[in-house]
Amino acid sequence: MEKFHLAEDKATRLFVILGGLFICNALLAEFIGVKIFALDTSLGFSKEITYSIFGMKMSPHFTIGVLLWPVVFIMTDIINEYFGPKGVRLLTNMAVALISYAFVMVYIAIHAAPAPWWPGSLESQGIADAQVAYAAIYGQGIWIILGSLVAFLVGQVLDVFLFHRIKAWTGERAIWLRATGSTLVSQLVDSYIVIYIAFVLGPAQWSTQQFLAVSTNNYLLKVVAAILLTPAIYGVHAIIERWLGEKKAGALRRAAMGK
Repeated sequence: MEKFHLAEDKATRLFVILGGLFICNALLAEFIGVKIFALDTSLGFSKEITYSIFGMKMSPHFTIGVLLWPVVFIMTDIINEYFGPKGVRLLTNMAVALISYAFVMVYIAIHAAPAPWWPGSLESQGIADAQVAYAAIYGQGIWIILGSLVAFLVGQVLDVFLFHRIKAWTGERAIWLRATGSTLVSQLVDSYIVIYIAFVLGPAQWSTQQFLAVSTNNYLLKVVAAILLTPAIYGVHAIIERWLGEKKAGALRRAAMGK
């Protein structure tokens, strides 16, 4: 009987590596996203930048997860290129299942009774109650979790569909168009769905104006991030093509397109 050796199967190793990076970034984006950061200050601007969106005064303040979601969708396109919709669906379902599992475990961790000494253990660092801080950081509301997962699933389906439509039209040309183009559209839908479910349908009951302003503000940063990542797509493609070899890489791309 022929034995399977993972180390000798480059296509399998590639799928595992890309899948690991995909799921890792999706999981990280969910958990670090609780922090809101100031892009202008982070870039060294001494004065706060303000602008108006849908009549609301806005600043470049975003959830830190906004920086990672374009990476997730770019990873989707690279996986789609070599392993097709089935490969993306498998990894997307795994990511959703693992994220859901992670949230369940975090819920258990938050509600586990702390050791009597632990809540006051960080007072010297300015944290009066470690248990309260722990619950505040990790205890994301159910509406935020639901909105994020639904937006992720819908965005992935749309990204895969657009990627293959564009590739069927352009062939092997214009990698940037199918990768960045599908990402920009899927991120547009993702940005509005997550805010709508989390803050309009949820207890916050945001107004339409606030919903549109915040969603658009978040999407604009995702657009910039996706465009800046475009050269990296070509770099990753070049590395994969060189590692797999022209024959193997071509066979994977044709199979991904159903040819």
